[in-house]
Amino acid sequence: MNRPTARVLALLEILQAGGTRTVPDLATRLGVDERTVRRYAGHLSDLGVPVEARRGRYGGYRLAPGYKLPPLMFTDDEALAVLLGLLAGKQAGLVTTAGESASAKVRRVLPAALGRRLAALLDTAGFTSPPRAVAPPGTDVLLTLAEGARRGQPVTITYTSWHGTPSERVLHPYGLVFHSGRWYTTGADASRGEVRTFRLDRIGSATPAPGRFDPPPDFDPVSRVLSGLAGVPYPHEVSVRLRAGIEEVRRRVPPGIATLTETADGVRLVLRANRLDWAAGVLAWLGYPFVIEGPEELRAEVRGLGTRLTEWAAE
Repeated sequence: MNRPTARVLALLEILQAGGTRTVPDLATRLGVDERTVRRYAGHLSDLGVPVEARRGRYGGYRLAPGYKLPPLMFTDDEALAVLLGLLAGKQAGLVTTAGESASAKVRRVLPAALGRRLAALLDTAGFTSPPRAVAPPGTDVLLTLAEGARRGQPVTITYTSWHGTPSERVLHPYGLVFHSGRWYTTGADASRGEVRTFRLDRIGSATPAPGRFDPPPDFDPVSRVLSGLAGVPYPHEVSVRLRAGIEEVRRRVPPGIATLTETADGVRLVLRANRLDWAAGVLAWLGYPFVIEGPEELRAEVRGLGTRLTEWAAE
């Protein structure tokens, strides 16, 4: 670690001992002049450390009351893990500006040589998929629901539905799930007496409520959220029997897209779609023999797609 960085961290350690330290005292202890002390204090403020400057005869610097954070000392591997984790989180839609500022803080206090090497990696790394659109929940909402799920404590939430209707509900959160760039919570909606799934970015506030609850044994929040997404209402509900094994179909069909049920002669696939031509394309892509159970209009879409594919193949 280079000496200026070490001295900035030494200043933080001194201030963490408590009380107000005068600039001359800090200069003596750090072995620098008073102007450099002020610059180091500015560096700490830039990193988000609440350094307070007090003027007057007995003035100096101190940390805001209640602040306590030891300086972080990373090995090369640890620093790489932190920055790559933040980068992957950004790519997946997990983090927003908080991740950017955290990355900047870590990079600012790294030794110059290590910082240059990591910057080279971050500047040259490529991804095979574009960054997901971010739908971040409020930090307090996310943490309050997590605590409720862990402790078995109900949470009062204010929620806005997809068509803009606000409501207040008492939720027994059974778990949190991150899927396709969004956070979800699932649990018992006490006001309706049924298990529901809610998008966290539509929750305006979350407040601990009185009482306790126990989640159902063997409840799987991930499966519940995915099955709920597969059942979201759309204009068309498609039901098809596929002549294939259920494990084979599961590897091809994401659980949030369709509901799969094993039958005597294969698998029943139920999915909801805005457009039937899209459903016809999905069936063609799967490549399994199938029997359409409904709707009847899907048969015409499949025939039309087959005709077009035949014509295009002949050209």
